[in-house]
Amino acid sequence: MLNGCANLSYYAQAVNGHMDVMRRAQPISGLINNPDIDPDLKRILSQAATMRKFASEELKLPANQSYTRYADLKRPYAVWNVVAAPEFSTRLKQWCFVKAGCVSYRGFFSQARAERYADQLRAAGYDVHVGGVPAYSTLGWFSDPVLNTFIHSELELARLIFHELAHQVVYVPGDTVFNESFATLVEQEGIRRWLFHKGKPEEYDAYQARRVMQTTFNTLVLDHRARLEKLFEADISDAEKRIAKAHVFNDLRAQFALLESGRPEFGRYQQWFVKPLNNARLATVSVYTQLLPAFRALLALQDGDMARFYTVVRAIGKLPSADRADALQMALRESRQNNLAGMIMQHPQ
Repeated sequence: MLNGCANLSYYAQAVNGHMDVMRRAQPISGLINNPDIDPDLKRILSQAATMRKFASEELKLPANQSYTRYADLKRPYAVWNVVAAPEFSTRLKQWCFVKAGCVSYRGFFSQARAERYADQLRAAGYDVHVGGVPAYSTLGWFSDPVLNTFIHSELELARLIFHELAHQVVYVPGDTVFNESFATLVEQEGIRRWLFHKGKPEEYDAYQARRVMQTTFNTLVLDHRARLEKLFEADISDAEKRIAKAHVFNDLRAQFALLESGRPEFGRYQQWFVKPLNNARLATVSVYTQLLPAFRALLALQDGDMARFYTVVRAIGKLPSADRADALQMALRESRQNNLAGMIMQHPQ
C-alpha cells in the first residue's frame, strides 16, 4: 500500500509537470511573426521550423504537431533523472511504469524532488546519481514542444528533434538500450544529412571528431566499469571491496588527467568529474550507444532508405528480447560480410 501511494505521488508530479510544459507552449509560427520577440530567438525558432520540415520530408519521421511549438520553462533542464545501483554492482535499478514499461531511471520535473528521492535511495544503501535532462518524449501521446533547454546550438537543436521524434517511430517498452540506440542512430544519421543538406560538410567533419572523442572517453570509463564488475565478483570481504572500489575511481581520475595532459581538447569532460564517482554514474555511460553498430548495419542493409529501415526496426521490436538481440547481431554480421565482399571486388588478387 505504501508503495502504491508513493507511485501515485510520483505520477501526480509527472502529470502536473508535463501539463505545465504544455501550458507554456506557443506556436512557433506566431512567435516568428511577433515583432516583439527577441531576434536571436526568432532565428533559432526559424531554424527549428526548417529542421522539423526536414525531419518529416528527408528522414521520414512523423509529420505531426510535435516540435511546432515553443515553451520557455525558465529552468536549465526539462527533467532531472535519478539513477541508482547497488553498492557492489553496476546493474542499474529498474522502475516500471504504465505504457513506458521498465526503465533504469526515474524522472522528476523538480530538481528538489529528484534530490529528495535520491537521498532516500542513498539511505537504503544505493550508489545514486541525479542528472539534468534537456528533453523527453511522450511517444506521440502529446505534441511535444521545442524547449528553451535545448536551443543553445544548431546541432543540439537538431539532435534533440531527430532523437525524440525517433521515439515516436519505434519504442519497445522495457528495453532502454534498444530504444535509445535506435534513436541515437536516427539522430546521428539525421545530423549528417542535415549538415550536407545545408552545404556544411566541414561542420560534419568537426561533429565526427567530437564523436570520436566521446568514444575515447566512453572507452576509458567502460574499462574501469569492467574492473569494478570483476572486483564485485571477487571472493573478498565487503570492506576489501570498498577499498578496492575507491582505488578504481581514483585510477579513473588519474587516467583521465593523463589523457587530458596530452590532449587538451578533452578538458570539456572535466565537468563530468565534478560530482562524486560511483557505480550509478559509471553505469549510465554508453547506454545510448551499445547497439549503435547493429542499427547502423541495419540501415546500410536498407541502402540508407529511412522508411524501409523503420519498417524493419518495427518488426524486430515486436520480437521477444532474445530474438531481438539475435536479429541485430545477424544484421551486423551480414553488413560486415557485404563490406568484405565489396572490398574483395574492388581489390581482386
